[in-house]
Amino acid sequence: MSMQLESDFVDSTGDGAALDRLQLPRMDRLIYFAPALFFAWLAALCTALILTSIFLVKVRNPEAIAGAGIFGLLVTVGLGAVLLRAQLNDLRYVRLATRADAQTNYGSVLKIIRAARWTITSNVPGQLIDARVSDSLLSRGEWVAVRFRGREVWIASICDPRIGFSLVARRRCRHYKELVKSAVSAAA
Repeated sequence: MSMQLESDFVDSTGDGAALDRLQLPRMDRLIYFAPALFFAWLAALCTALILTSIFLVKVRNPEAIAGAGIFGLLVTVGLGAVLLRAQLNDLRYVRLATRADAQTNYGSVLKIIRAARWTITSNVPGQLIDARVSDSLLSRGEWVAVRFRGREVWIASICDPRIGFSLVARRRCRHYKELVKSAVSAAA
Protein backbone atom coordinates (compact mmCIF):
# COMPACT_ATOMS: atom_id res chain seq x y z
CA MET A 1 0.00 0.00 0.00
CA SER A 2 1.48 3.37 -0.93
CA MET A 3 1.90 6.20 1.54
CA GLN A 4 -0.78 8.20 -0.28
CA LEU A 5 -3.39 5.50 0.35
CA GLU A 6 -2.39 5.20 4.00
CA SER A 7 -2.99 8.89 4.55
CA ASP A 8 -6.33 8.80 2.73
CA PHE A 9 -7.87 5.91 4.69
CA VAL A 10 -9.60 8.14 7.20
CA ASP A 11 -11.00 10.92 5.07
CA SER A 12 -13.65 12.63 7.18
CA THR A 13 -15.00 15.04 4.61
CA GLY A 14 -17.03 14.56 1.50
CA ASP A 15 -18.10 17.48 -0.70
CA GLY A 16 -17.01 19.89 2.03
CA ALA A 17 -19.44 18.57 4.66
CA ALA A 18 -18.21 16.76 7.76
CA LEU A 19 -19.31 13.14 8.11
CA ASP A 20 -19.78 11.33 11.39
CA ARG A 21 -18.24 8.05 10.22
CA LEU A 22 -14.73 7.08 9.28
CA GLN A 23 -14.54 6.87 5.49
CA LEU A 24 -12.45 4.01 4.14
CA PRO A 25 -11.15 3.71 0.57
CA ARG A 26 -13.14 1.29 -1.57
CA MET A 27 -10.77 -1.69 -1.28
CA ASP A 28 -10.27 -1.29 2.48
CA ARG A 29 -14.04 -0.95 2.90
CA LEU A 30 -14.57 -4.21 1.04
CA ILE A 31 -11.94 -5.97 3.15
CA TYR A 32 -13.32 -4.44 6.37
CA PHE A 33 -16.86 -5.67 5.67
CA ALA A 34 -15.76 -9.08 4.30
CA PRO A 35 -16.82 -10.97 7.48
CA ALA A 36 -20.35 -9.53 7.20
CA LEU A 37 -20.37 -10.37 3.48
CA PHE A 38 -19.40 -13.94 4.37
CA PHE A 39 -22.49 -14.21 6.58
CA ALA A 40 -24.59 -12.86 3.70
CA TRP A 41 -23.15 -15.59 1.46
CA LEU A 42 -24.01 -18.23 4.09
CA ALA A 43 -27.54 -16.84 4.31
CA ALA A 44 -27.84 -17.14 0.52
CA LEU A 45 -26.72 -20.78 0.75
CA CYS A 46 -29.34 -21.47 3.41
CA THR A 47 -31.99 -19.83 1.24
CA ALA A 48 -30.92 -22.03 -1.69
CA LEU A 49 -31.18 -25.08 0.57
CA ILE A 50 -34.72 -24.10 1.58
CA LEU A 51 -35.77 -23.52 -2.04
CA THR A 52 -34.17 -26.76 -3.19
CA SER A 53 -35.95 -28.76 -0.49
CA ILE A 54 -39.29 -27.71 -1.99
CA PHE A 55 -38.51 -29.73 -5.13
CA LEU A 56 -37.16 -32.81 -3.35
CA VAL A 57 -39.89 -35.41 -3.68
CA LYS A 58 -37.88 -38.64 -3.75
CA VAL A 59 -35.78 -37.83 -0.67
CA ARG A 60 -36.91 -38.79 2.80
CA ASN A 61 -37.92 -35.89 5.05
CA PRO A 62 -37.56 -32.85 2.81
CA GLU A 63 -39.17 -30.95 5.70
CA ALA A 64 -36.10 -31.69 7.84
CA ILE A 65 -33.86 -30.29 5.12
CA ALA A 66 -36.03 -27.17 4.90
CA GLY A 67 -36.01 -26.88 8.70
CA ALA A 68 -32.21 -27.08 8.76
CA GLY A 69 -32.08 -24.40 6.07
CA ILE A 70 -34.43 -22.14 8.03
CA PHE A 71 -32.42 -22.63 11.22
CA GLY A 72 -29.18 -21.89 9.36
CA LEU A 73 -30.75 -18.82 7.77
CA LEU A 74 -31.92 -17.44 11.11
CA VAL A 75 -28.55 -18.03 12.78
CA THR A 76 -26.46 -16.56 9.96
CA VAL A 77 -28.72 -13.52 9.53
CA GLY A 78 -28.64 -12.93 13.29
CA LEU A 79 -24.87 -13.26 13.63
CA GLY A 80 -24.26 -11.26 10.47
CA ALA A 81 -26.50 -8.44 11.72
CA VAL A 82 -24.69 -8.34 15.07
CA LEU A 83 -21.30 -8.25 13.33
CA LEU A 84 -22.39 -5.58 10.83
CA ARG A 85 -23.79 -3.41 13.62
CA ALA A 86 -20.53 -3.72 15.58
CA GLN A 87 -18.48 -2.80 12.52
CA LEU A 88 -20.67 0.22 11.71
CA ASN A 89 -20.49 1.40 15.33
CA ASP A 90 -16.69 1.11 15.24
CA LEU A 91 -16.58 3.41 12.21
CA ARG A 92 -18.60 6.09 14.01
CA TYR A 93 -16.69 9.01 15.50
CA VAL A 94 -16.99 9.66 19.23
CA ARG A 95 -17.49 13.40 19.67
CA LEU A 96 -16.10 15.22 22.68
CA ALA A 97 -17.00 18.81 23.49
CA THR A 98 -14.07 20.58 25.15
CA ARG A 99 -13.30 24.00 26.57
CA ALA A 100 -10.01 24.25 24.70
CA ASP A 101 -9.57 25.34 21.11
CA ALA A 102 -8.60 22.99 18.27
CA GLN A 103 -4.89 23.88 18.41
CA THR A 104 -4.65 23.15 22.16
CA ASN A 105 -6.51 19.87 21.77
CA TYR A 106 -4.30 18.98 18.82
CA GLY A 107 -1.15 19.60 20.87
CA SER A 108 -2.27 17.44 23.78
CA VAL A 109 -3.36 14.56 21.54
CA LEU A 110 -0.15 14.74 19.50
CA LYS A 111 1.87 14.63 22.71
CA ILE A 112 0.11 11.47 23.95
CA ILE A 113 0.37 9.78 20.54
CA ARG A 114 4.09 10.45 20.37
CA ALA A 115 4.55 9.25 23.97
CA ALA A 116 2.72 6.01 23.08
CA ARG A 117 5.03 5.64 20.03
CA TRP A 118 2.21 5.22 17.50
CA THR A 119 3.05 5.64 13.83
CA ILE A 120 1.51 8.87 12.53
CA THR A 121 0.28 8.38 8.96
CA SER A 122 -1.37 11.78 8.45
CA ASN A 123 -0.99 14.98 10.39
CA VAL A 124 -2.48 18.42 9.71
CA PRO A 125 -1.88 20.80 12.66
CA GLY A 126 -5.13 21.81 14.35
CA GLN A 127 -7.25 19.64 12.03
CA LEU A 128 -6.43 15.93 12.10
CA ILE A 129 -4.13 13.18 13.27
CA ASP A 130 -4.25 9.68 11.83
CA ALA A 131 -2.14 7.03 13.50
CA ARG A 132 -1.46 3.33 13.27
CA VAL A 133 -0.88 1.32 16.41
CA SER A 134 1.04 -1.92 16.14
CA ASP A 135 1.95 -4.21 18.98
CA SER A 136 4.70 -6.09 17.12
CA LEU A 137 6.77 -5.90 13.97
CA LEU A 138 4.53 -8.41 12.21
CA SER A 139 1.20 -6.99 13.35
CA ARG A 140 -0.38 -4.10 11.51
CA GLY A 141 -2.46 -3.19 14.55
CA GLU A 142 -5.33 -0.76 14.70
CA TRP A 143 -6.09 2.61 13.11
CA VAL A 144 -6.83 5.70 15.18
CA ALA A 145 -8.29 8.85 13.63
CA VAL A 146 -8.69 12.11 15.53
CA ARG A 147 -10.40 15.17 14.03
CA PHE A 148 -10.46 18.64 15.55
CA ARG A 149 -13.58 20.73 14.77
CA GLY A 150 -13.51 23.99 16.69
CA ARG A 151 -13.95 23.01 20.32
CA GLU A 152 -14.96 19.44 19.45
CA VAL A 153 -12.66 16.46 19.14
CA TRP A 154 -13.81 13.49 17.07
CA ILE A 155 -12.20 10.11 17.73
CA ALA A 156 -12.53 6.83 15.81
CA SER A 157 -10.50 3.65 16.04
CA ILE A 158 -10.90 0.43 14.06
CA CYS A 159 -9.12 -2.87 13.58
CA ASP A 160 -6.89 -2.90 10.53
CA PRO A 161 -9.08 -4.33 7.75
CA ARG A 162 -6.25 -6.50 6.45
CA ILE A 163 -5.99 -8.29 9.80
CA GLY A 164 -9.69 -8.83 10.31
CA PHE A 165 -12.34 -8.39 12.94
CA SER A 166 -11.35 -9.42 16.47
CA LEU A 167 -12.79 -8.87 19.92
CA VAL A 168 -9.32 -8.32 21.37
CA ALA A 169 -8.58 -5.62 18.79
CA ARG A 170 -11.97 -3.99 19.50
CA ARG A 171 -11.02 -3.86 23.19
CA ARG A 172 -7.73 -2.21 22.26
CA CYS A 173 -9.58 0.30 20.07
CA ARG A 174 -11.76 1.27 23.03
CA HIS A 175 -8.61 1.69 25.11
CA TYR A 176 -7.07 3.97 22.46
CA LYS A 177 -10.21 6.11 22.38
CA GLU A 178 -10.08 6.40 26.18
CA LEU A 179 -6.40 7.37 25.99
CA VAL A 180 -7.18 10.20 23.56
CA LYS A 181 -10.17 11.27 25.68
CA SER A 182 -7.94 11.47 28.75
CA ALA A 183 -5.42 13.61 26.86
CA VAL A 184 -8.15 15.99 25.72
CA SER A 185 -9.76 16.24 29.17
CA ALA A 186 -6.35 16.88 30.76
CA ALA A 187 -5.78 19.76 28.33
CA ALA A 188 -9.09 21.44 29.26
